[in-house]
Amino acid sequence: MSRSETVVLERDDERVHVCLNRPEKHNGMNFDMLDSVNEAAKSLAKDKALRSVVIRGNGPSFCAGLDFGSVLKSPLTAAPLMMSQLMLPYANRFQRWSLAWRDLGVPVVAAIHGNCFGAGIQLALGADVRVATPDARLSVMEAKWGLVPDMGGAALLRELVRIDVAKQLVMSAKIIDGREAHALGLVTHLADDPVARAEEIAAEMSAFSPDAVAAGKLLLQEAWDGSESEATAAERRWQRRLIGRSNQRISIARNGSDPDKPFDKRRIGS
Repeated sequence: MSRSETVVLERDDERVHVCLNRPEKHNGMNFDMLDSVNEAAKSLAKDKALRSVVIRGNGPSFCAGLDFGSVLKSPLTAAPLMMSQLMLPYANRFQRWSLAWRDLGVPVVAAIHGNCFGAGIQLALGADVRVATPDARLSVMEAKWGLVPDMGGAALLRELVRIDVAKQLVMSAKIIDGREAHALGLVTHLADDPVARAEEIAAEMSAFSPDAVAAGKLLLQEAWDGSESEATAAERRWQRRLIGRSNQRISIARNGSDPDKPFDKRRIGS
């Protein structure tokens, strides 16, 4: 299944690979790729049979960031479009590039290799888990272009690293390898074959009730930065949506007399 020439969706039963597909440009993001990634996230969020997503890049890199050459080829069109998005009072077209993956009620794992700069690292940060090769090159690179990360990076970095680490990464535009990114907490796992490892992790994270998996993801995102009372209220609210429902009853059966009983389609999540 395909979304566009710049983004290809490959389905393997209950898992979808979202493949950035401008290999000759190291998957530099242009407007077509931006919209295709957003459309893919929106359509997959509605797929109740989906159990997991792997985001990867075809060719030598995951995503080398914004393709300035392509985007600024028509500056009279690009500049007003980009400025208009900055005036919106909600997550805009560029921020949905990363944040939309948090709305999916399934595990999303990014497999990183080669260059992962700017828009690329912000896309990876939008995944639930990141696997990188030890020699991958990562950078929050916007300062090099006189900009700040504005594709969800600020919201996502705060969940993974201390503010001093984030400041150093943002203000220096430093390129770090996968090993350092792992040590800092930007990357969850290192692997020589990040796609294979991402598939293993996605399978582990999607093995149980699809409703419990979705609720667990959405609960943690909601409760992580909330107060104790907000977090415990979220626990009660999400548990009410699970307890006694079909997939919770199936979970009990799978732990008893019917270990192979299939789950119903996911009811929780977009």
